[in-house]
Amino acid sequence: MANEPGKDTRVDQPTGTEFVGHEWDGIEELNTPLPRWWLWTFYATVIWAVAYVIAYPAWPMIDRATEGVLGWTSRGQLAEEMSAADLAKQGVFEQIAATDLVKLPADPELMGQAVAGGAAAFKVNCVQCHGAGAAGSPGYPNLNDDEWIWGGDLAAIEKTLQHGVRWEGSNQTRFSLMPAFGEILSDAQITSLARHVLSLDGDGQSSAVAAELFANNCASCHMPDGSGNRMFGAPALNDAIWLYGSSEAAVRAQIKNPSHGVMPGWKDRLDPVTIKMLAAYVHSLGGGETLQAQPVEALAEDNAAETDERS
Repeated sequence: MANEPGKDTRVDQPTGTEFVGHEWDGIEELNTPLPRWWLWTFYATVIWAVAYVIAYPAWPMIDRATEGVLGWTSRGQLAEEMSAADLAKQGVFEQIAATDLVKLPADPELMGQAVAGGAAAFKVNCVQCHGAGAAGSPGYPNLNDDEWIWGGDLAAIEKTLQHGVRWEGSNQTRFSLMPAFGEILSDAQITSLARHVLSLDGDGQSSAVAAELFANNCASCHMPDGSGNRMFGAPALNDAIWLYGSSEAAVRAQIKNPSHGVMPGWKDRLDPVTIKMLAAYVHSLGGGETLQAQPVEALAEDNAAETDERS
């Protein structure tokens, strides 16, 4: 049952509120007004909505939206913020570009900025092979330890980044090839040689015959004690760091038919400042070494010669 609207003037005694005249299953509706604060808030939101539609892009159309009287767009705001960020970084980039790489550590603040920039570039260009944490994987070197095939000072890292390893795109690439001893030695000799290599870190047994095999076939590159030779890109064999695995089967396979990884050179892909920052980042990971091979003047001459060659 429902009473006709406007004809019910009864008042609810507990609340003093009029009934509206509606009744459903004995439940009657009171004419309770909305709180004033809620009503004014609602009016404010309506006014805000109308003002927003006028001021900002709001109504979608076929290929664009209404522009709004302020002319603001999210794309425009992003472009302004990116431009401001690029402008802020420009000064740092110029400082890094003007500072010799081997002198960067003398300026801790600038070195820190170079490392931060290198970390960002590493995530874009290097994690695919070396991993997000630079820990590497079989065939891809771990950049966190202190074992370096070609050298771990800033200049050596930069050169590796510039010209790569066995990279056909650069005539200054790092290059070394280990012969396939499966064509030179018998399987028994390869097994004996693998066991000798595994014994070089002090954990394992060898024999005089195996030691002689190593001396005759491997020591010229890897050194008699297995300490390696960075001039030839021959890794150390007397530590617990292995690029292709430390099992006897893995060592045998590498002796018999070695794998030769390829790292691209980045000098034609990245600008010199980014390469410099990448070198700073890799050097900072934990195994970076101080410059030992050449003085700064010699490095400058090498860089000048490289520039002349490219021009």
